[in-house]
Amino acid sequence: MEARMPISFDELVDDVMRRRPETIGVFLAFQMRCVGCPIACFHNVADACHEHGVDPDAFLSALCACA
Repeated sequence: MEARMPISFDELVDDVMRRRPETIGVFLAFQMRCVGCPIACFHNVADACHEHGVDPDAFLSALCACA
């Protein structure tokens, strides 16, 4: 089985969702409407959390748990 690199705060939102489509549900569960957003290719995970008022540690934990 191939080991996957963990998701980090500095990864671009669009890259995370493209590489690991299972994370899309986490974005939606946190009410982050990043799917299809034109800014997703510029914002990293930390930026998105800040913009949406989401706890970054809780969000990153949820992303890593599903990926």
